[in-house]
Amino acid sequence: MSRMSIRPYLPFCRVRLVRQSVATAGDMAWIEMAPDARFRPICHACGARARGTHSWDHRHLRDLNLGAARVWINCKYRKVYCPRCGCVRIEDLEFFEAYQRVTKRLARYIYGLCKILTVRDVADHLGLDWKTVKRIDETFLEEEFGRTDYNNLRILAVDEIAIHKGHRYMTVVLDYESGRVVWLGKDRKAETLMEFFDGMTGDQKDALEAIALDMWDPYIKAVQEKVPHVKIVFDPFHVVQGFNKAIDKVRLAEYRKAAASDREVFKGTKYLLLANMKNIRRRKARAHLKRLLAMNEAISTVMILKDLLKRIWTYHRRGWAKRRLEEWCLLARTVPHKAVHKFADTLERHAYGILNHCAYPIHTSKLEGVNNTIKVIKRKAYGFHDERYFSLKVIQAFSTN
Repeated sequence: MSRMSIRPYLPFCRVRLVRQSVATAGDMAWIEMAPDARFRPICHACGARARGTHSWDHRHLRDLNLGAARVWINCKYRKVYCPRCGCVRIEDLEFFEAYQRVTKRLARYIYGLCKILTVRDVADHLGLDWKTVKRIDETFLEEEFGRTDYNNLRILAVDEIAIHKGHRYMTVVLDYESGRVVWLGKDRKAETLMEFFDGMTGDQKDALEAIALDMWDPYIKAVQEKVPHVKIVFDPFHVVQGFNKAIDKVRLAEYRKAAASDREVFKGTKYLLLANMKNIRRRKARAHLKRLLAMNEAISTVMILKDLLKRIWTYHRRGWAKRRLEEWCLLARTVPHKAVHKFADTLERHAYGILNHCAYPIHTSKLEGVNNTIKVIKRKAYGFHDERYFSLKVIQAFSTN
């Protein structure tokens, strides 16, 4: 006679199988377990052997599915007096945590699923409450990524990402060399980035050499105050983006000054002026832009300035880059528009960050790619209300482990 048993599927040492049953439909299984008398009870908190049993209790635990059946374990356990803790504790039966309603192996399975599925998908798949799934996932994330890993950081990139409507941002810090997201912080203030640097030891700060930023003054202030020896490198994309705003102001001003018969040429050119000429593929659009540039000297000049501005980042020698930057600012001041003059003043104030690119040819384009992935993570979960959980999910997604 065959003696089939479910015991091999329950390799838990400190408990014994008391009873098992399966629903008629085969979609549910119930298992009763109790402590194995061969093992002396131990404290779940410190692992010390207990002196005696204080009382008995039981707990319903969800376990991994067995085939199509959802498995529930009803386990008896003892509350014991722990001499080391000096109080009554739950005994450690090894296969579940003291305050969890799922087994350890199911919790680990949930954590693995949450790496590729949303919390809601995992909850629906296993028939659990989404809050339970999120709590389990967050517990593992805190254990693995809860402490910021500052090791082997030499070059960083910093940018912000919008997380909610209404100008709510988070600051993202990237290890430029490995592509690992090191840290996320609330807002994009100087205090936000200072908080990141405050977590570093003196040796870790000394190991930093350069950091890629956009020309956002709060970030600059944080770097100059907390790690003044680090070379700030301004990203060319954000600098050109800033000049595009000046170009648009020139376009509007020239439109207002133009004769009524010429204004038709200005219409529909806003995004043509912001785009790179090589990216304008339509013949009609290119002809339209050329007509405007031929007609208006100021707009033609700022478009030439835009191309010259990009070339500054191509120099490898600081002296040559400095000379070209000075020439650019002189040429910019020949354009009779305050917006262009103001931008030239901004470049002169931040010249150090542009010239540092010669020694450290880095930029935040890596972070732009990271930010796109972060947006996918956010959309996949229909947004995150828990910013700490969101930060941990992002750090996990870019972990090099």
